[in-house]
Amino acid sequence: MPKLPRIFHVTERALWEAAHERGTYEMSTRGRTLVEEGFIHFSTREQLPRVAELLYGDYAGPDELVVLVVDPARVGVPVKYEAVRPGGEEFPHVYGPVPVDAVVDVEPWG
Repeated sequence: MPKLPRIFHVTERALWEAAHERGTYEMSTRGRTLVEEGFIHFSTREQLPRVAELLYGDYAGPDELVVLVVDPARVGVPVKYEAVRPGGEEFPHVYGPVPVDAVVDVEPWG
């Protein structure tokens, strides 16, 4: 079975630390939870700078931003590459909570 490429998610350090304590990460995107959105937004390494700028370009929060590096083979829920518009660029979406042990690295952002 081929190794799946890592997927990436930008978040606030405090949100990651709270998830680490809980055992699962459940924020979909800036200000929206998995329950609200239905999935967690991720990106490929190549998409990451554009996504981070779109979501956090105006960020002036108290916490630093980090990038969660996730092994999709370890999430235990569906990971689907989907486009916002038909025929558009596809982004990875995780359809459930991300177990903290699926996060293989946490990188600083910015």
